[in-house]
Amino acid sequence: MSQKQIVQVFEQYQKSRMHFVQTIADLAVRPQNIEVLQNAGVVSLLRPLILDVVPGVQQTAALALGRLADHSDELAEAVVKGEILPQLIHSLVSHNRFYKKAAAFVLRTVSKHSPKLAQAVVDSGGVGALVLCLEEFDNEVKEAAAWALCCIAKHSEGLSQAVVDAGAVPLLLLMLKDPEISLKRIAASTLSDICKHTPEMAQTVVDTGAVAYLAQMILSPDVKLKRQVFSALSQISKHSVSLAEMVIEAEVFPAAVASLRDPDDLIKKNVTTLMREVVKHTPELSQVIVNFGGLAAAIDHLGNCRGSLRLPGIMMLGYVAAHTESLAMAVVLSKGVPQLASCLSEETEHHIKAATVWAIGQIGHHTPEHAKAVASANLLPRLLDLYLDANSSEDLQTKSKKALKTILHKCTYLPALEPLLYSAPCNIIKHVVCQFSKVLPHDSKARRLFVTSGGLKKVQEIEVQPGSALQEHINSINGCFPEEIVR
Repeated sequence: MSQKQIVQVFEQYQKSRMHFVQTIADLAVRPQNIEVLQNAGVVSLLRPLILDVVPGVQQTAALALGRLADHSDELAEAVVKGEILPQLIHSLVSHNRFYKKAAAFVLRTVSKHSPKLAQAVVDSGGVGALVLCLEEFDNEVKEAAAWALCCIAKHSEGLSQAVVDAGAVPLLLLMLKDPEISLKRIAASTLSDICKHTPEMAQTVVDTGAVAYLAQMILSPDVKLKRQVFSALSQISKHSVSLAEMVIEAEVFPAAVASLRDPDDLIKKNVTTLMREVVKHTPELSQVIVNFGGLAAAIDHLGNCRGSLRLPGIMMLGYVAAHTESLAMAVVLSKGVPQLASCLSEETEHHIKAATVWAIGQIGHHTPEHAKAVASANLLPRLLDLYLDANSSEDLQTKSKKALKTILHKCTYLPALEPLLYSAPCNIIKHVVCQFSKVLPHDSKARRLFVTSGGLKKVQEIEVQPGSALQEHINSINGCFPEEIVR
């Protein structure tokens, strides 16, 4: 056999390996092929090719593994059990940019599925290697590494701490300053996932000066970047008063409120989430958002969206109203009650209804005036229906009952209370009758209406335990009328 023929054998072997990894990488794009590939033992066949002498074979083998791991946690688990991660991570430091990008892709697709798989990447030394890639000159390598770190950090405080301890935060901030928009996006996203776990993590990010840079990007025309920026600011704001104040001091809010008119739904959802996280802390922070026009804008936004997009805005109204009488009245005067009433009638998801009921309770529990604003919107029978409906979730029933009771304790608007005399169970009716017993002795017009409407007659029909609080309230009502009318 000649030298040329011998060389041809090796060339043919190389072409075959290249053809194999390229075909597997192409097949792995389609979900319908994954089970067949898995049953054929594809992960164990690709493993030796990660260490191939030909760089092109190595890179394509890594790409194929990444695509396979992306589809299911079972295949990601197979990559971990096949001890492929140490090989990848070892090569990540020394190989060319194409291989680094492919290897970072594998680490990302393995990490994304669960904390356990992300921990496997950490235990293999993956975080340190990925952080080194953030210092690479090539933007695609930096983006792939940041994305992998994002998938690790999102799972838990411990995994996020591993990313912070490896020195990722200052390098992510440099990426935030980079003119390349894709780097800004993934840096903002990763910082958001780091911040979300604890106040200490958020403080670490804030200490690098990230808030000022995030604030500058609110005016970016890039939709995906703006989504991530508002998400990161929300995750920072949620932990404490001091962190929320830092976000406000960065002059985020005039532009954030204006972004509620953005055509993108996720931007608007993230803005209302940011406002919710700020207002929940103190009355002073709520007042700042109200002064910026955030309350009115959030109420308008509730009228223009449906489903889960409404949830942060609903909760924001509840938090604002909960703080003080004047802030709750600001919600009323901004037409917040009719908007919440619309949400209650239009939404089908029980958790959204529960949040709406809670917000209504926060508005109505302050004073008779607040309670009247809620009662005038015909919300008391609606709350009663949700409480009594066997199909309502336990949380919805509990919140409806609590909201109804707290509003009833303040409500002196009798036209809204009277229908409840005919439909409320005993544990609710005692609160209704109590309110009548407070108002009727001092209001002659109300007494006349109470007789002509049949309310007084209905009260006599209520079954009561002798000596109970309900009996006392009924006696108090009856004492307002001549004996012959009561009879």
